Amino acid sequence: MGVLLSDNNNHLLRFDPNKPLAVGGQAVIEGVMMRAPGRIATAVRRSSGQIIVKKRDYVSLAEKNNIFKLPILRGAVGLVEMMFVGIETLNFSTEVAMQDLKEKARANGNGKMTKQKKSASNLRLALTVMLSLVVGITIFFITPLIITTKLFNVEQTAFGFNVIAGTIRLSILVGYLLVISMMKDVKRLFEYHGAEHKAVFTFESQGALTIDSAARYTRFHPRCGTSFILIVMVISMLLFSILDSLLILWLGKISLLVRMLTHLPLIPLVGGVAYEFIRWSAKRSTTSIGKMLVAPGLWLQRITTKEPDPSQIEVALVALKCALGVEEPQQATYIRHISELVLN
Repeated sequence: MGVLLSDNNNHLLRFDPNKPLAVGGQAVIEGVMMRAPGRIATAVRRSSGQIIVKKRDYVSLAEKNNIFKLPILRGAVGLVEMMFVGIETLNFSTEVAMQDLKEKARANGNGKMTKQKKSASNLRLALTVMLSLVVGITIFFITPLIITTKLFNVEQTAFGFNVIAGTIRLSILVGYLLVISMMKDVKRLFEYHGAEHKAVFTFESQGALTIDSAARYTRFHPRCGTSFILIVMVISMLLFSILDSLLILWLGKISLLVRMLTHLPLIPLVGGVAYEFIRWSAKRSTTSIGKMLVAPGLWLQRITTKEPDPSQIEVALVALKCALGVEEPQQATYIRHISELVLN
């Protein structure tokens, strides 16, 4: 039997334990963003200990148009949507951190009062997403193609070429994560990532949304974005091998330029297939075959998640409760814009 939960605006949200609401999130600077059907909430802890929450209604394209619910397409579209949402929430957490730095500077008598800048415009957000895509594609997709072509004599061997390129791609990813995980600020980010997973697991297991309850759950989640990236890279090896084989049969041979022109446009397709795999394997993560399928992603999460402390779990739970619209915590301060922050 479902139960009715209400938010402060008296909007009723039906939660059926047999059909749990799909929730997910992302770690941000000193905080967590949580997304539930119809709403996004970002909770950030200030240096004073105060928790600031920004929440807004959010309707995905899949909820607006059934065509975007089609398998593979829903993953490709959802990936783009979450890139925009992710960067927007990161901008918000950065602005909160800047507020704290300015307040600290003023308290020390060596800071000047400046007008608060408005949040990034839609144009700036779009440009940021595009830049992130360009950098990511260059590092993780183009660079391995160039290295494999120049250093290995396998250009006309479809499977061998893509296995080597894929291995280079994975090596770059793991090396990058290992390097940044040594940075103090990134370690804090990874701790909030662990807190986000614990909060989501608590909700999915129908546990009490309390710090003590959430702390007992694992920080490794089969639907994590880290696992998704890993699956994208593995699936790209297989799909690009098939594509290259067809191109070699058709053209007689294949070049670096042809690979770039054919591989890059198919990245959204790879993302869509990876999404379906993650979705399928996560539902079977407790079975023997499911455990084997999700294991590599969980291993990688040993780098991208760290054990959070109780205060970090609290922030994740605040974000989750606000996204669900239930039992909104009294210890949090709600704002719509960064300018609403009141500096002491």
